[in-house]
Amino acid sequence: MKSIKTVLNTYLFKTGLDVGVNQQQAVNIWPTAVGKKIAENTTAQDVEHGVLIVHVASPIWAQELQFQKKEVLFKINAALGKKTIKDIRFV
Repeated sequence: MKSIKTVLNTYLFKTGLDVGVNQQQAVNIWPTAVGKKIAENTTAQDVEHGVLIVHVASPIWAQELQFQKKEVLFKINAALGKKTIKDIRFV
């Protein structure tokens, strides 16, 4: 008999829903992946077609994070275990 985890993972993979589930995990791990200082000034809101939407506290934070985008994107995908997020939009 297969475990429920195995059955669910198989179902998600076969239906293509695993991509959406993996993308949504980025919202959940945002504070851990980016660290305390960035997490205090941002909130990951949603993922749309592989683009993580992040609300920032101020335009200054948006600009700073724009400069750090490659590094933040790497951290998120590393925490997820694969390249799930294609881009980040700071709003």
